[in-house]
Amino acid sequence: MHARAGATQPIRELHDVRAHALPLDELLERNEPVVLRGIARDWELVREGARSMQAAMDCLRRRDNGQPVTYSWGPPEIRGRPFYNDEFTQLNFEVRRGALSQALDEIAAHAGDASPPMVYVASLLIDSRMPGLRAANDLGLPAQGIDAPPSIWIGNRVTASCHFDAMNNLAVCAVGRRRFTLFPPEQIHNLYPGPLDPTPGGQQVSVVDFDAPDFARYPRFRDALDAARSAVLEPGDAIFMPSLWWHHVQALDAFNVLVNTWWSSVPAHVPTPMHALYHAIWTLRDRPEREKQAWREVFEYYVFGDAERAGAHLPPPARGVLAPVDELLARQLRAMLIAKLNR
Repeated sequence: MHARAGATQPIRELHDVRAHALPLDELLERNEPVVLRGIARDWELVREGARSMQAAMDCLRRRDNGQPVTYSWGPPEIRGRPFYNDEFTQLNFEVRRGALSQALDEIAAHAGDASPPMVYVASLLIDSRMPGLRAANDLGLPAQGIDAPPSIWIGNRVTASCHFDAMNNLAVCAVGRRRFTLFPPEQIHNLYPGPLDPTPGGQQVSVVDFDAPDFARYPRFRDALDAARSAVLEPGDAIFMPSLWWHHVQALDAFNVLVNTWWSSVPAHVPTPMHALYHAIWTLRDRPEREKQAWREVFEYYVFGDAERAGAHLPPPARGVLAPVDELLARQLRAMLIAKLNR
């Protein structure tokens, strides 16, 4: 049985939301995924894609500044799924470097194939690599206080295995359709994450094949499916995915383009918690269980509890790192950690 068959709930949808009235504060407060139907229907790229694949490709070619790009290429046997070998020690695709037009030509050449080779230009920064594209293909996020660069993803029928992003993500389906299957953060226990390194795209992914799940090998995946939400996005639709929500993304057509923006809910001087995760694996994971439970309480007090509690009983000059982290304190913490780690 296909993993999606009768197993997922629909993602909440909003209709007729215009980009200038995007309810970002509400979306962040609810902390749930939302599909924004038709919010980018007027984009030039969406309109050109509705005309034809070639028209959409020509739109991209006109904005290409000619600098080489890196893209993933995989043989037909991987079925458009950048993943691992059987031992999870190597990736099943290669990274190539060439002109964007070269990648587009290869996609076009195999557009009619039942099993084409995978061609995937991932996370290309629009402003530096495709100047001018943003002017006619933009949601105006800077006007809402989000000053983050958009990226573009170009490929054929590529499946991005289930993973999470550390930041919030607003993604627009510009050309072709995409199926999104999402899971709340607590489902990490049922999604069987793969290695932290190497990874197909920079973040750990679920090792479950969603098209043919092996429930004997990964039985808890059934529980994950009970919590799953899914939607198929048409060109011009967008989806908001809160930080740390797992998402499995399948491009459904012979040519697909997605534009997304990641942004953090905290200031830029606060780094990703992934650094802390690696440090915790190194320093905490293999300690005796009694020590781990005691450290759990320490972290609850200093990190996961109320941000002001640990220093509330101390006068402000004595709070040190317990004070709110501003840019100055962030630099001091970074210098202290580097010095300690280099001893």
